[in-house]
Amino acid sequence: MSSSKPSTVERAFEAALYADSDAALDTGASMLAADPAADTELARRGEEFVAGAWRRGWQPADLVRFVRRELEDVHVRLVSALIVSESREPRGSRWAAQLEELDAQPPRTDRFSYATAALELYRLLLRLPSIEPLDVPAGTTAAAPQDSRMLTRIRALLAKAEATGFPEEAEALSAKAQELMARHSIDEALLAARTHAKDAPGACRIGVEPPYETAKAVLLDAVAGANRCRAVWNDDLGFSTVVGFEPDLEAVELLYTSLLVQATAAMTKAEAAQRAGGRKRTKTFRQSFLAAYAHRIGDRLASATESQVTAAEGELLPVLVARDVAVADHMERMFPQTVTTRLRGVTDAAGWEEGAAAADRAQVRGRRPIP
Repeated sequence: MSSSKPSTVERAFEAALYADSDAALDTGASMLAADPAADTELARRGEEFVAGAWRRGWQPADLVRFVRRELEDVHVRLVSALIVSESREPRGSRWAAQLEELDAQPPRTDRFSYATAALELYRLLLRLPSIEPLDVPAGTTAAAPQDSRMLTRIRALLAKAEATGFPEEAEALSAKAQELMARHSIDEALLAARTHAKDAPGACRIGVEPPYETAKAVLLDAVAGANRCRAVWNDDLGFSTVVGFEPDLEAVELLYTSLLVQATAAMTKAEAAQRAGGRKRTKTFRQSFLAAYAHRIGDRLASATESQVTAAEGELLPVLVARDVAVADHMERMFPQTVTTRLRGVTDAAGWEEGAAAADRAQVRGRRPIP
């Protein structure tokens, strides 16, 4: 009785993937580096690991973000190339947009270093936990993302608002961007109601990167709530899942990114002023600054949302209420068990005062009452 001989890749995996030691990793990498004929199978197996991540609920941006957080740039480039190679079938416009952001060029290095990076990456992919899938419920559809021309215009407006040194100009630019986002969201909601479209809430994941990730997660939660969405933070994996209808998800991504840029710039400026005055400010100042910023922005956004709802008349108000219920139900199905998190480390009074003042200066006042 005869049996086939294990391939080089199988022997390397047996030596290196299921052991955490450097010696095991070197052994497996040496096998792969010595056998160029194994390259094709090594890449194919990498695509299988990536496909396994999709079955566990991950998406391209999630996977790249996690690899960047846990490993190094060479692994990021390697997993990006594997993702692009594996993703031959379309999985929707949001998935396609994530693929467009990737650098599909594999890393250039010697054979042993490449094999080592591949095995380190595969070790990580092998141990990926399952996370909540972002699929739309059966029998419904998610609206397509906003028209790219509108997104381009909104991004340009927000970029100018972040870059200008004139508060009045920033306010006008941000106001116009938010007006476009709000108008599109309302138009989509009314159109769906009038045509009896079976659209449903969807979800996206937004990275919440260290440092000060708790305060950043609070800021994202405030932005999500103001845009009729819900956010659930996964501290261990470094992202928040935002649940809502597609136009509102787009608004959350854009506004959160813009406010975070404004907050970071304001924090850097405030800290420099503190140091110029002879007062040393460290982590507690920054944490307190961002916590106050998130808290005050939340109040301002909630007030803006309340004024919009108060101004709503006719068929719009019941449509928005129905959408709120749908979003809440979808979040409950995705996350039947959640816990609240306390914001710790907020002990610097100067940081809190500076953060609150920066939030008051942030450009979020642009949404006009619904006509």
